This record gives sequence, structure tokens and C-alpha cells, in this order.
Amino acid sequence: MLLLPVLALVFGLAVLVWSSDKFVAGAAALAHNFGVPHLIIGVTIVSLGTSAPEILVSINATLSDSVNLAMGNALGSNIANIGLVLAITAMIAPLPISKRVMKVENFILISVTLLGGWILSDHFLSRTEGFILIGALSLFLIWIFYDGKSDKDSETEFEEDIPTGISNTSALTWFAIGLTLLVISAKFMVWGATEIARAFQVSELIIGATIIALGTSLPELAASITSALKKHHDIALGNIIGSNIFNILAVISIPGLIKPTELLQDVFWRDYLVALLVTVLLSITLVFRGYQNKPIGRLFATIVATIYLGYLYLNYLALA
Repeated sequence: MLLLPVLALVFGLAVLVWSSDKFVAGAAALAHNFGVPHLIIGVTIVSLGTSAPEILVSINATLSDSVNLAMGNALGSNIANIGLVLAITAMIAPLPISKRVMKVENFILISVTLLGGWILSDHFLSRTEGFILIGALSLFLIWIFYDGKSDKDSETEFEEDIPTGISNTSALTWFAIGLTLLVISAKFMVWGATEIARAFQVSELIIGATIIALGTSLPELAASITSALKKHHDIALGNIIGSNIFNILAVISIPGLIKPTELLQDVFWRDYLVALLVTVLLSITLVFRGYQNKPIGRLFATIVATIYLGYLYLNYLALA
């Protein structure tokens, strides 16, 4: 009977998105109350919090022997972040490109994406490769910290993301509730997704790359649209670029660290290559439009949205 797995998937997805926000807010408020510098809170809790849903799904999927579901979630989220989230955001309001995003964040995103491709190209995720990704993540966080110390705009951005005026009791309560529900909802999602995959005799990779990836990208969609409407354009782009970097470095590394395993070839030949395609298109657009002092507009949004729809169609064909 499919009703229970479907309900588990829907319930898990809804709770995962809600609890992720509460977990990050509670943890950030608690750290603030204990006097932790806001820059450190922003670099660790707030930045990593954007990928909290994907990270929890990856952990649970790996422990449940559903590593390909975790891979589909990570790469599918990156595709959705550009082909859906960024596309919708640019449709609502053209996004100006700062020199910093064009030169720095853009370079890091491309480098990390290529690193992920090199690791996935042999269709096996080893513990050594997991450590390589975690090492790269550590370097990235260190860079954010030292760069933020000399960049007042980064510090201001973190200030806006950190809740203040919340008591230790309330902060600890929301932290505990958020973390507990994150773990539980991720378990529900993974169980529901795997049961649906088995019932229809389809790959867990497809479920992870479409339904779960779309769901875990909802926080980025909400944050990016809100930032664009408030004319916080760097934050809107930063949310997407940062999330994609963390998905590769933090989310993909987890199966390698916990349970090294062989991957389906479609992980690289379909999901990674489409993720690489939309990332390269974004990178080229950032460079050319950035040097022309022109924003990301509807033409780019239409192109990547079309690619995203084509990607969904490829997954549909794989069901046949």
C-alpha cells in the first residue's frame, strides 16, 4: 500500500523545511547569547544551515543503504537551485552582479563543481574522497571567516541573519525541537522515498534527484525571492551559490565518510553533467553580464528553466 510511504514523504518534507529554519535560528540565537562573535556564527551555523535538509537526508539515506538517493538529492538540489530557484528569482526581479560575486564566488563555485566531478567520475565514493571534500569545506569556511573580517558588508549580512533578543530557554527549546524534528523528518522522507521507489521499481536516484531535491530547495527559493524583492541582490545570488558549494562539499562527502560505496553511472553521466551544464552557464553569465554591468535577466532564466524541465523529462524517460 503506497498511501503510507507517500504520506511519510510529504510529511517528512514539510517538517524538514520547517524544522531546518527553527534549528538554525535556535542555534544562532544560543551562540549569540553565549557571546560567540556573529562572524563565526554566520560562517558556521547560518552558512551550513542552508544545506541542513540535504545533510540530514544524506546521513539518513547512507545509513539506510540508499546512497544513490543522497547523491540524487545533492546534485538534483544544485540543478534545481539554478534551473528553478534562480530562474524564478530572476523572472521576478533582474539580479545585478557585483564584482565580488563575478570574480570570487563564481570562481569558487566552478572549482568546487569540477572537484565534485573528478570525485564522481569513477562511479565510486571512497573514504579518502570524502576527506578531500571535507578538507575543501574546511578551507572554504576558513576563507569565509577571514574574508568576512575585512569585509563589512559580509558582517552586516550575517548580522541580519542572526536572531537577537531571544532568551536562552527559548533558543535552546527551538534548537532542540528543530534538531529532533530534522532527524525524524529526514528518516520519514528517506523511508517514504525508498518504499515508493521499490513499489514502482525505479531507481532511488531518480526520487532523490527530483521530488526530494525539489523539496529541500524550497528554503533557498523562499530566501532568494524575499532577498530579491528587498533588493538584496547579492544575498539572493549568494544563497544559491553558497548552497550549491555546500551541497557538493558537505552533502556528497557524507556517504564517503560513513559508508564508501559504488554509485550508479547515472549519478555522473546524467545528474552531475546537467549540474555542471547549468553551473557553467551561470558562471559564463556572471562574467559576461558582470563586465557589461548588466543584471541576470529573463533570457538566462528562460534558458536554465528549460534545461531544468529537460532534466525532469530525462528522469521521466528513465522510469519507462
